[in-house]
Amino acid sequence: MIDKLEMFIALAKERHFGRAAVACGVTQPSLSGAIRQLEDQLGVQLVFRGSRFQGLTPEGQRVLDRALKIVGDMRDLKDEMRTVRSGLSGHLRIGVIPTALPMVADLTGPFTKRHPNVRVAILSRTSAEILTGIESLDLEAGITYLDNEPLGRVAQVPLYTEFYRLLCTPDSPLAARSRVSWAEVSTYPLCLLTSDMQNRRIVNQHLAEAGVQVSPTIESNSTIALISHVLTGQWVSVVPKKLADMVVADGRLLSLPIVEPEAEHTVGLIAAKRDPQTPVLRALIEDAVRLGF
Repeated sequence: MIDKLEMFIALAKERHFGRAAVACGVTQPSLSGAIRQLEDQLGVQLVFRGSRFQGLTPEGQRVLDRALKIVGDMRDLKDEMRTVRSGLSGHLRIGVIPTALPMVADLTGPFTKRHPNVRVAILSRTSAEILTGIESLDLEAGITYLDNEPLGRVAQVPLYTEFYRLLCTPDSPLAARSRVSWAEVSTYPLCLLTSDMQNRRIVNQHLAEAGVQVSPTIESNSTIALISHVLTGQWVSVVPKKLADMVVADGRLLSLPIVEPEAEHTVGLIAAKRDPQTPVLRALIEDAVRLGF
């Protein structure tokens, strides 16, 4: 039954029988047969079928909600029993918003040192993708904003406060300044993150509160791309302080505090709210508590 539920979850995620079969490591006929067997066992139709996948039935959506919980609980149980047998081990997938990537080693470094048999995958994701990934069991945890947009029912551990800096080159007209206001930011050529990033929505919010709007000529979902454009001297960018601190070390870039106001937002670790948590996730949360404020 668990195998069939996992195949059903994969089908709901991929919305394509062939891709779901590949994700599960089985043939397409095997996956289709497993879904039909699950329908027979439950006595309801789960999937609208035609020449291709056409979505879940209302009953299928209800089964998906329960399947995610059942499969999640079974994975938790397996993790716990593995820990009982051989100590803390396994795999941990953490989705991280791009602006928090400069700090993630502060958490994963000590964690992997204490638990060398745990393998960690750090995946750059938007805040929305992190929530979806945790809900769909594709991620065990995430690092994202805690205080700006609704998170739903997740466990939360604050890690640090994000402040904002204007990034520019030493030959910029701004180089002699000690700080800059949000209103002034709008008067310079900007490169910013794309609007699907919560950081960009935060930046837009503070600019709007200052009474200005911007239309950057360069947008990207990569902070590396933003930095590379600032290095040309043609653009400036608004970035979190932790990222700015990392890239100004060699002197090729400068960062200025953005004030009026000096905005701040809390970034932290989130995970599905389970009681108890898996041993691996419980250990990560304990490390996050030690690291955070």
